[in-house]
Amino acid sequence: MMGRSVSSGSTRIARQLQIIGSAILALLFLVAMLSTAAHASAPPAPWTKRPLRVCADPNDLPFSNRAQQGFENKLAQLVASRMNTYVEYEWWPQRQKFLDNTLYAHHCDVVMGWAAHSDAVLTTKPYYRSAYAIVYRKSASYDIRSLRDPLLRKLQIGVHAVGDDWFDLPGGAVLANRGIVKNVHVYTLFSNYGRPNPSAELIEAVASGDVDVAIAWGPLAGYFAKYQPVDLVVVPLVNAHAKLPFEFSISAAVRKGDTELRDKLNRILENNRDQINALLASYNVPLLPLTDAEQHSKLAAAD
Repeated sequence: MMGRSVSSGSTRIARQLQIIGSAILALLFLVAMLSTAAHASAPPAPWTKRPLRVCADPNDLPFSNRAQQGFENKLAQLVASRMNTYVEYEWWPQRQKFLDNTLYAHHCDVVMGWAAHSDAVLTTKPYYRSAYAIVYRKSASYDIRSLRDPLLRKLQIGVHAVGDDWFDLPGGAVLANRGIVKNVHVYTLFSNYGRPNPSAELIEAVASGDVDVAIAWGPLAGYFAKYQPVDLVVVPLVNAHAKLPFEFSISAAVRKGDTELRDKLNRILENNRDQINALLASYNVPLLPLTDAEQHSKLAAAD
């Protein structure tokens, strides 16, 4: 009797434990389902979105700075808003190895301004075209419209340079080729990087009278001329030289192979062209028409 009683009791206990275990599993399954449904219906938190990671110079107005006052900063904000995300920056001075330390180090994914058709990166279709410009005081007695003007042999001329050779940019190269050397003053773009807006120094020299004329990249010439205490004339150098280009189309750039992001940027740039042109105009950027090939490419993409 005792043996049968123990066996019977063990069986009942085993069945009760099985029932309790099944109930617990059912409860856990229900909790898991409710949790999954709650997460599925809840919108993702903002910080889960992938940001637009931009490579930029922290001290290079009118293009970009750490305070995000440049037109490339504003363009990045526009693009990010169309992508329903936000901008995250990787700051690096745009000198040697800029791409190696930013884009190709995978610290960021897009450069907002780069020479179109560059072999170093994958570029979007150009969103603007500008030219090097000649800058002088409006009160001057001359009206210089090209680098062929004989007055350039007599005036004090300021030019930008990147390295030790002052003729490494188009303006200096053409002057040197024409034997205009002794009256040229060199302002190295990156030599005074510790000051805010180092590229402004050349345009300020024109305003102060340290030089009579400057040759500078159009966007920075137009922007900084706008803020000088005297009126300056900015003349884009169109068709300035038969072999040396003075006009350049500018695109956004991504890593080679990143066609998905390139194509997404192309659509946004094309669909917001009027707003981008207005942005560039507000920074006094001298704008030229895109080339025929670029215009055709733009229209084909729109179709």
